[in-house]
Amino acid sequence: MAMRHSVVLDSRRCRGCTSCIKGCPTEAIRVRGRKATILPDRCIDCGECIRICPHKAIKSVGDQLDILTRFEYCVALPEPALYGQFHNLDNIDIILNALLKIGFHKVFEVAKAAEMISDFERQAICAGPPKVTPLISSSCPTVLRLIRMRFPKLLPHVACTILPMELAAILARREAAEETGLPPERIGVFAIVPCSSKVTAARVSEGLQAPVLDGAFAIRDIYLRLLSPMKHLEQIEPMSSVGIMGLGWASCGGESAARLREQCVAVDGVPNVIRMLEEIEDGRLPEADFLELSACTQGCVGGCFTVENPYAAKMRIKGLMKGLPVSRNRFPFQGEERDIVRRDKDLQYLPTFVLDQDLGAALNKQLRIQELESNLPGLHCGSCGAPSCHAFAEDVVLGRATVDDCIFKVRERMRSMAGKDEADDYLPPPFRRQQHDTSRR
Repeated sequence: MAMRHSVVLDSRRCRGCTSCIKGCPTEAIRVRGRKATILPDRCIDCGECIRICPHKAIKSVGDQLDILTRFEYCVALPEPALYGQFHNLDNIDIILNALLKIGFHKVFEVAKAAEMISDFERQAICAGPPKVTPLISSSCPTVLRLIRMRFPKLLPHVACTILPMELAAILARREAAEETGLPPERIGVFAIVPCSSKVTAARVSEGLQAPVLDGAFAIRDIYLRLLSPMKHLEQIEPMSSVGIMGLGWASCGGESAARLREQCVAVDGVPNVIRMLEEIEDGRLPEADFLELSACTQGCVGGCFTVENPYAAKMRIKGLMKGLPVSRNRFPFQGEERDIVRRDKDLQYLPTFVLDQDLGAALNKQLRIQELESNLPGLHCGSCGAPSCHAFAEDVVLGRATVDDCIFKVRERMRSMAGKDEADDYLPPPFRRQQHDTSRR
């Protein structure tokens, strides 16, 4: 199934400033004709460009709430990061009850599925050592896509489990079908997510052959709709069924803490994740058993769909943990049913940097790229619309740009026409050669 990304560009707002091209970890953005474009095969929906763009021209789009009308019975799957968005909240049940007031018939907490996955992982730890170490968490779709794209050698290290929201969707649909007697296809199951990558994962799963969700709503959209019903609840029914471990998955380190008795490393932020993956690839982290890698700062509470500062949200979730049991959910399945939590398709390498399907043609293009790059200044200034001189050389060879898009190449051409001194006038001031001031002599 073709990837339909949730990160999109509003060309009306874009001014071609090139701010976004430097922050993209997979070099998926170009600026041509004073407008940015996203190369869809390289986008990992990390949302870095959304945070960087000064003109708010890049945004992430979740599903609209009106899709609830397509189903007879609708289930909400709130991610635990949602709970950290509200000031002075002392009871998760207030949020869950309010969800039933805005169009949902049932609530199944993603944190409950997270606790089940944690128990499944603890059972696996007790059963014996893993085949490869360190094991890499499979809970962040952006990290999974990054590994598939840039670090395919590490694919055997990725844990076998599906996303918590996917397990929650499977179990919630099963429960709803039993409770209502409705066929599964007439039951809508929707996640309430903190980031763009989980919207994309709801549409096209990294680990499942067929998607198990009917849509995903941004936390910021649901947050606004919840404010009024939360204030006007006549009574609060006890609905939450999670403990400290499930809530802990909302921030970086929570999944690691739930594994117990293991040497774990938790890393947040795409640049830090990339550095860590490079170290693992080089074999420089042998003592860690498990790596929890989160693309967003502080984990899911730092997603681009949240409304609150991630550090404040993390503090609030810690406050909600007080008085809760460590965990309230076990992984109950035995035999073949245990496969409910496992991926049903292998993670495959995404060959997004292939120059040509024909090996000979690809080699020829690679040689041309190297030759052109060797003649470029190596300043990676971004004024050509590409994030680096190598990316620009690649664009030229693949027909996405021309050599004259490089201002230094233009200067070389103008030297023969305007003379050496005047040629620098074609460069922005920071790149001009220093002019000696002779007036003081």
